[in-house]
Amino acid sequence: MRDRFFCILLSLAAPLARAADASYQPREGDLVFQSLPHGELVDAIEGISGSHYSHVGIVIRKGNDWYVREAIGVVGESRLADWEARGRYHHAFNVFRLRDDLQHFVPALVRQTGTFLGKPYDYKFDMDDAHIYCSELIYKAMYDASGVRLGQLHKLGELHWQPYRRTIEKYEGGKPPLERAMITPLALSQAPELVEVHHGYKD
Repeated sequence: MRDRFFCILLSLAAPLARAADASYQPREGDLVFQSLPHGELVDAIEGISGSHYSHVGIVIRKGNDWYVREAIGVVGESRLADWEARGRYHHAFNVFRLRDDLQHFVPALVRQTGTFLGKPYDYKFDMDDAHIYCSELIYKAMYDASGVRLGQLHKLGELHWQPYRRTIEKYEGGKPPLERAMITPLALSQAPELVEVHHGYKD
């Protein structure tokens, strides 16, 4: 069922793919945040964190093309235009960039995200290395590259988890792990080391 969810999600990109939002000028190392199409897991991610961010990836350059390295299904890469089109609002997304004084970490950050390629998605949102979720990918890679902890970890019990108990128990296979620390896409975006450079959501 989990694999089918992500296969359906990824297949949505094909008929919707088009040129990237011309108002956004990509730079390697940019962090791109979006809302994925509604679903049980997506709604839980957004509801628990109190944010419309349910997914984040990092922009990389391959030749003359822009890609997003991301943890969705497995850690992999999608063309930027396809990544945009996959979102709930298609080409509405927000972009954050490391501050100028931290830009020298970008090459190492990109390299470190590459060390997680092929890792399976973490449906339990645990901070181990066996499985990786989207914001965990960026958080761990940045720490490995620079020693900077990008964003604040929160325990599940500190977040708005109660309305999503059944979903949590389904993916956890047991009681909600209220002491488990995690990095949400929202918390990542709020890191003081980042500045917003593109605001595509009309909120």
